[in-house]
Amino acid sequence: MADRTVQQPTLGAVGWARFIWRQLTSMRTALVLLLLLAVAAIPGSIYPQRSIDPVRVREYLEDNPTVGPWLDRVGMFDVFASPWFAAIYLLLMVSLVGCILPRTRQHIRALRAQPPRAPRHLRRLPAYRTEVVQAPEEEVLAAARMALRARRYRIRKDDRPGEVSAEGGYLKETGNLFFHVSLLAVIVSVAMGHLLGWRGEVILPEGQTFTSTVGRYDTLQVGPWVDLDDIEPFVLTLDELRVDFEAENEAQLGAPREFSGTVTTAPAPGEETTERVLAVNHPLGLDGTSIYLLGNGYAPVVTVRDPDGEVLYQQATPFLPQDDNYSSTGAIKVAGTEPNIGFYGFFLPTLEFDQELGPISVFPDLAAPALVLGVYEGDLFPEGRAQSVYTLDVASMDEVFDDDGERTRVLLTPGETVDLPGGRGSIEMSEVVRWGGLAVRHDPGRIPVLVSSIVLLAALMAMLLVRRRRLFVRVVADPEGREGHTVVEVAGLAKGADAALQDGVDALYERITESLGTPAARALTEDKA
Repeated sequence: MADRTVQQPTLGAVGWARFIWRQLTSMRTALVLLLLLAVAAIPGSIYPQRSIDPVRVREYLEDNPTVGPWLDRVGMFDVFASPWFAAIYLLLMVSLVGCILPRTRQHIRALRAQPPRAPRHLRRLPAYRTEVVQAPEEEVLAAARMALRARRYRIRKDDRPGEVSAEGGYLKETGNLFFHVSLLAVIVSVAMGHLLGWRGEVILPEGQTFTSTVGRYDTLQVGPWVDLDDIEPFVLTLDELRVDFEAENEAQLGAPREFSGTVTTAPAPGEETTERVLAVNHPLGLDGTSIYLLGNGYAPVVTVRDPDGEVLYQQATPFLPQDDNYSSTGAIKVAGTEPNIGFYGFFLPTLEFDQELGPISVFPDLAAPALVLGVYEGDLFPEGRAQSVYTLDVASMDEVFDDDGERTRVLLTPGETVDLPGGRGSIEMSEVVRWGGLAVRHDPGRIPVLVSSIVLLAALMAMLLVRRRRLFVRVVADPEGREGHTVVEVAGLAKGADAALQDGVDALYERITESLGTPAARALTEDKA
């Protein structure tokens, strides 16, 4: 017997490459990659990121010596700069491009092609209607063409006699293509903002001036392609910060009522200044850079002197609010002594003493401001490690005790000076000013993302609302031989599901009869019966 074994063809390298490309550029793969990208971004919101807060990353590694290093190896602390996140990002872009290009060519060919001719049996189409009208055939065809053009349908130019073929709803596929192009534009714009954008934050007390240079930011996050020399050196002075709190309504006591600031800006040092208002949700724009007012708090002006009265430290020191009554924590670091001296504690805008909790703040405004501090000495910056300006690293410091062997506690009110134990000098709080938290952001991808998102939404609406339809009209003479009467067949075919297709066919027929001015078709049918 002859060997009837079926030989399966082998794909080969080219075949496998074509197969992989088709799988990668399918719509299903694009949706999976989009979902995978969203899932891959979750660790970036769970774990601290080195580019945003390296101090918290270091603390996490110290607190989790077993799991932390493994998470660091797989990029959990640099999620958005990790190779695996970039791979998903790039694969999604390639998949979208692979989806868009062939569909664009196909759509262009469809736009240039003529609508198809009417099929032989219109009754077999999903939507169909036939009636008899009292009008000549040519007038019915002319009315059909006019009605279809009014609804922006494309009409076939070389139809057979007695037929009109039309197709509409190309905007649906156009919207589909624009949706994918806009989605790709959003992805590229976000990537452009990440690569070429930067964001800096600074705490600025009232009356102080900030110059936008690299060294003046408290935190600065820059994209991989950002040249630090290109950061524009604008100047901003916080003249006044207005924060009002509810003081009369007991139910909303202490609720903020106003949060805005008056600033003076200049595009560069030495240039003409302009007074402007900065408020929440109303950022300032300076040469493509946006400045946001994010937070506020209090900065007591503290002076620390040595035993000889020489000033070791004198500046407005920001304290970070911890509750609605602006009980704030902060640190004062005096590095000009040996050993270093550090103060850590609370600033309380309205001081009261609670029997259980001790000193607390009962109102966010400056009714009875006070500083409550503990005193430490030693090495402020062990091993030169970075630390928050609001905290004091006491790993290499010892708490200071007074002559009675009790822990030193300093309670300061504005204008008051307290001597430190052991001849270590003195500390004074002269006044209290407010500080504003400013976020300065340069994002070249922001406007492209906005435009792309608007186009994406418009394209999505076109995809959902526009229906792709083919409508056909055929006229024949009345089989009963009545002069001036014509049998009209109207049929429709939709691309995809279209529950309103029959309504569209009926609407076309009604417009034809309205244009002809003939009696209702139903009445003619009843007369015929």
